[in-house]
This record gives sequence, structure tokens and C-alpha cells, in this order.
Amino acid sequence: MKPTGTRALNGEAAGSGQSREGAEPTARHKPAISVLVPVSERPSALEWIYAEYSAPLRQESLTFEFIFIVEPKFQELTLPLEELRKEGEPIQVLQTSHPIGDTGLIRAGAERANHSILLTLPPYPRIEPDRLPALLAPVLEGKPMAVARRWPRRDSWLNRLQNRVFHLLLTSVGSGGQIKDVACGVRAIHREVFDVLPFYGDFHRFLPLLALRAGFEVVEVEAAQHPGDRQPRIYGPGVYLRRVLDVLGLYFLMRFTDKPLRFFGLVGSGGILLGGAILVVLAVQRIGGQAIADRPLLLLGTLLVILGVQAIALGLVGEVIVHVNAPARERSRDRSTAQEPERVGYPPLDPDSDWKP
Repeated sequence: MKPTGTRALNGEAAGSGQSREGAEPTARHKPAISVLVPVSERPSALEWIYAEYSAPLRQESLTFEFIFIVEPKFQELTLPLEELRKEGEPIQVLQTSHPIGDTGLIRAGAERANHSILLTLPPYPRIEPDRLPALLAPVLEGKPMAVARRWPRRDSWLNRLQNRVFHLLLTSVGSGGQIKDVACGVRAIHREVFDVLPFYGDFHRFLPLLALRAGFEVVEVEAAQHPGDRQPRIYGPGVYLRRVLDVLGLYFLMRFTDKPLRFFGLVGSGGILLGGAILVVLAVQRIGGQAIADRPLLLLGTLLVILGVQAIALGLVGEVIVHVNAPARERSRDRSTAQEPERVGYPPLDPDSDWKP
């Protein structure tokens, strides 16, 4: 089934060596990886990305496929990939009909992936390619997820400052600390883990944090930073504002998903108290003979009380929704927090495999 909003340029998977439903006997003992490359911003030459990062996988005799999911404005970059595909390289190219962001691109690629281990790569260099086998090793041995940490950082002080501020924001909302390089974007994850995570909006940056919240073990692997990732990067004000809003959204998701009344109740109670105090002062003034009908404070106090009541009512509705869905959520958590590979459905590396990390 083709993902919504995308079209495949090459029909079925090319050169992957097996389908999702069943593996050929000759490939059964070899790890199989689907590499997802979402192309939505500042891409390098895609054929170069393929050559760089497929080399260590081929050198380790791994079965793999590369899936490039491309937004419309970058479709001309896929022409060299089409030539490689015709030559027999294991490449899929999906083109979206409209911009859907990195999260939507990764989801579309995962729907088309033929293998149970997903490796996400940005369309530009982040880490040295020879570190990919080390990154894949924990996942192939049964860990739910592994993420790359660019270390040591050798890029400009501006990039490092932005990265530090970003992680300080995550730590301040109680979502950081465990992962030192959330924004790297090079991650290996089992499909079963990926499928149970709340992955939408711009949460692709926070995939390791979402996995930790769901109870999965996340391994961070140090990888040398690629020379192509060292140039200074300055974004527009809108980009920084959206990242702050994303952090706030993550904070709400991680703190108040199971108890929305605490958030809306706090906001609503504050509005009611402030509005009530204003109305009490106006009432005392009115008793003293002062006219209040033309006072803006009367409208402000009334508005604050009404909005406060509505916020509390919204929190109560959220509590009812959480209560109704609690049994299903608990069953999902029981599955996700299980650390034994056989219970979650991601087997460790076959002992008969000839691949060694």
C-alpha cells in the first residue's frame, strides 16, 4: 500500500532482497535495514549521500535499502537516484504531492519500508559513515533504539551555542539530560517501537525522548562529526520560534497527557482568582458610591472569570477522555515497557549470523 500523499517512482522495492511479510532463506540470517532519508531542507547531492552511507553497510555484508522521501521542490535531485536504481541499486524514491515536513516524510518512508530495522538519516552529512555499524550494533543485538551523538563536536561555536541552548530548554521542561544530542537525526530503531510512539507534527527531533517516555531503552553511540556538518548555521526568527513552541508542546505532552486537569485547572484557577479579585475591588468601589459601568476593569474581570471557568471545564473534559481510554493506554504501556525482545517482537541478532559489529 502506498503512503498517503506520496507516489513511488519505482513501483515495488528495488534490490531489497526480501519483502516485509517473509524473508528469503538466503537472507534470513543477515540483518536487514531500511534507511529513511527525508528530503525537506538544505539537502546535499542525494547520490553522494547514498554512496557515502551505503558503503559501510555493504562492507559489513548487511542487507539494506535506501528510501528517499522527497518534497516537491527537491524532485530534480532524484534524477541521479533513478539512474542508480536502474543499475540495480536498492533504492526507492517517493515524491510527495505537497510539503508535509520531516515527520510526515519519515512516516511515509516507514510505510514503504521492507525491513524491520529503520535507520533515519538527514539529507546532509551529520556523522562519519564508518560509525553506522557501531550505531546499528545495539539494535541488531535487541535494543529498541540507538541514536548517534556527534562527539567530539568540531563545528563552529555558534552551532554549539545553539545546541546547548536547545538542550537547556529541554532540560528545563524535564525532557532532557538522558540524550546529549537530540538534534542529530541519525537513529536506528525497530519498527515495532516506531509504530507505538506518538509521532506527528515536528516531533521527529524528539523521537528518542518519546521512546524514553514510553519506557524503551535508548542507547546513545558516540560518532565523529562529519566535516560537512561543521559550517555555521543561522536560521530565521520563525525557525527559532517554532522550536520553542515545539519544546512547549513536548513539555505538555510529557507532563500533562495523563492529567490535563492539572494544567487547565491551574490556568483556569489563576484566571478566576485574578478576575474575582478585580470584581471584588469594583464591588467595594460601587458600594462606596463610585460609578463602575464605564470602567474597562469590569469587562476585564468578567472576562477572566468566564475564561477561567471554561479552562477548568476543558480540563474536566480531558480527564474524562483520559479515563475512558485508560485501559487501552495501560495495555500499550505494558507492551512498550517490556524489555525482553521476545515480548516486544524485535528479536536479537541471530547467533548463526555471519555479521559481527
